[in-house]
Amino acid sequence: MSLEPDYNFRQFIGGEWVDAVEGGTWDLINPATESSLGLMPFGGTADAQAAVEAASAAFPSWSRKTPYERADIMLRAAAWIRERLDALAVITTEESGKPLRESRGEWTTGANLLEYYAEEGKRVYGRLIPSRVGSKRIMVMHQPVGVVGVITAWNFPVYNLARAWAAALGAGCTIVGRPSEYTPRSAMLFAQALFEAGVPAGVVNVINGDADQMGKVMLADERCRKISFTGSTRVGKLLMDGASQTVTRLALELGGNAPVIIFPDVDVDKVAKAAVASRYRNNGQVCIAPQRFFVHSRIVEEFADRAAEATRALRIGSGLHASTDVGPLINSRQRERVEAMVADARGEGAEVITGGSRPSDLEKGYFYQPTMLMNVRPDMRIYRDEIFGPVMPILGFSDVDEALALANAMDYGLAAYVQTNDLNTSIRMYEGLEYGIVSVNEWMPSAPEAPFGGMKGSGMGRECSIEGLLEYTDVKTVFIGGTP
Repeated sequence: MSLEPDYNFRQFIGGEWVDAVEGGTWDLINPATESSLGLMPFGGTADAQAAVEAASAAFPSWSRKTPYERADIMLRAAAWIRERLDALAVITTEESGKPLRESRGEWTTGANLLEYYAEEGKRVYGRLIPSRVGSKRIMVMHQPVGVVGVITAWNFPVYNLARAWAAALGAGCTIVGRPSEYTPRSAMLFAQALFEAGVPAGVVNVINGDADQMGKVMLADERCRKISFTGSTRVGKLLMDGASQTVTRLALELGGNAPVIIFPDVDVDKVAKAAVASRYRNNGQVCIAPQRFFVHSRIVEEFADRAAEATRALRIGSGLHASTDVGPLINSRQRERVEAMVADARGEGAEVITGGSRPSDLEKGYFYQPTMLMNVRPDMRIYRDEIFGPVMPILGFSDVDEALALANAMDYGLAAYVQTNDLNTSIRMYEGLEYGIVSVNEWMPSAPEAPFGGMKGSGMGRECSIEGLLEYTDVKTVFIGGTP
């Protein structure tokens, strides 16, 4: 299905599709071809202020709607998305570079999240508390926090915002969404879905522009009661500093450096193939991507051989081609960063098993070969830092205690993976790992109905599930005295 000609790739403020207040633009680049996808509006302080104003004006009416009324709109938006999955996937692949099947899956998840929170919003239950005094009644209520700023990253331009937008809308909040300037059209299309579904003016706003200016507006304006941020730990800490001035609530989904602990009782060939598929999903640009592969010394050589074979079989190219397994990185800066990390590791003694350079047959696009490294040490940058690229470091370990110590000796705490067929080992691992998400014998630890979020330096708060919905509510306790 082709896109309708009246789609607007512009900012959406107060129910209107608008250009940047001062006329600024951003040349959006296809990372697979380095060609322009068109000029996007690129604003700043004034655009963010207008969006907060619109969201604030819309909040009283939206919050007073019943959850059933809000659900009707959200369900219509989900249906609108499902009718256009193939066309929407093309737009997302063009700006993000990921294979079409991944973009299609992301839009499907976006619709799933709208549907989930359309229903879950009807179940924001309060409770009655038995009082110690017969003439007193005590009630607990959940009420929407108000205007929510949602700042999201480019790696999942639909999913990152959908899990926050859907929960906030289901709770009765209004939204100011600031997507990455590298993938703004996906956010604009998600707003289009809600617009076509009949969302009132000002309930959903999308701005594109200077991240620092727009973030400062959200932090400084007391009407913006919460900020949901997906991005780096460095920026998350800056938001925490700023939020201290206005006591703005934060939900932070920050960086990850997920350990993968593989025990010798597994089917090595099966696990190696699955590990490769998971590691290079979205070219490694995934916050919960398995990154540090700890493989038991009894099987580490066999695992490396099987994984290298599977890695070499991956097909690199434009995500618009059905045969592509791995697309480009998002931009030249990201590719240069990955190249530098691999070069540093190689210079410090790591062995490149496969990959390690740009593909020679692709002159255009920000491509980098899927790369496997052995002889990696914990003091290397490739081990310590989040790679966010197609590199798979492999290390050996000897016993459970060593694996746990290595996995937990990081400030990251988003996701961890365990592969074992021994029940006692799995219990020891998932109880001992200091991570918000622990995935045992499973490579896709994410679902609308399950809480998503990290510990330690990987953030605070939870998205998805009922926990994600309650993040967008305030708890109010009501006391009534003098009752019969």
